[in-house]
Parts: sequence; structure tokens; C-alpha cells
Amino acid sequence: MQNIILTHKEIEHKIKRISYQIFETFVDDKEVIIAGISKSGFILAKKIATELETISDLKVLLCEVHINKQNPQETITTSISSETYKNKALILVDDVLSSGTTLIYGVKHFLEVPLSKFKTAVLVDRNHKKYPVKADFKGLSLSTSLQEHIQVIFEENNSYAYLS
Repeated sequence: MQNIILTHKEIEHKIKRISYQIFETFVDDKEVIIAGISKSGFILAKKIATELETISDLKVLLCEVHINKQNPQETITTSISSETYKNKALILVDDVLSSGTTLIYGVKHFLEVPLSKFKTAVLVDRNHKKYPVKADFKGLSLSTSLQEHIQVIFEENNSYAYLS
């Protein structure tokens, strides 16, 4: 059974709001790196980057982060070199913050390089974490049971998030 928790219009609204929050936080920076965790997190990162470019004069650089979600201790790779984001402002983006495992290993990876500012953003924060990680920018906070699962589907004109 699927319960829609975010419609396409609501997702678009949340992305716009998150983008404004990011702009307010990074208003003194000239450039910001938006690093999306591969697949859905990267799609969300692209949408945030597009919105940021519309509402601000920030130079936005996209980065895709590849993490093995089943075994996050494996080597994490990024689509840009660490030299490119060294001493820059960076936002790590994922679609859903469930246990916090993926996000905390992503944070750990980026902490190996000095950054001027580092924040995290998620579309849905599930409030069931195994690790002490939080989202600085979130679209929706939802308390769910451990048996429930949240899935975000990004389609051209019909994106949605559901709880099952």
C-alpha cells in the first residue's frame, strides 16, 4: 500500500524553499558546490542547483557522489576532484534521510578536505537515525515506524514521494 506524502507541486515548492534557505545561508559566498548522492539525491541536487541559478547570482557547481548504500565503508567517489571543492562552500544532498548511514559516510568523505562551509539538505527527513547526523535544510520531517519505507520518484512532470 502506498500513501502519497508529497505531490509533484509540493516537491517543487519544497525545492524552491530549500533553495532560498541555501541562498540565505551562502549569500556571502560567490560559489557553492551542490553534491548530490547518486541517483535520487543527485536528481534533487540538480533541481536545487537550477533553482539557485534562477534566484541568485551564486556560481553553482554540481557534483555527483557515488556511495555504495549497502556497504558505505567502500571507497566513495565524486564526479569532481577534491581540489575543485577544497576550501569552498558545499551542500551534501540526498532525497531521504532514513537511518543517516549514507549521509554520515558522505559527510565523513567531505570532511577529509578543508571546506569553508558545509551543510546538508534532504527532501524528506524520517526522524529514525542510527547516527548523529541532521539535515540543515529539509523539505518535510516525518516520524515513521521502522517498518515503513519512504520512496521519492522523480519524473519529468509527475514527481512524488510515498510511504509504504
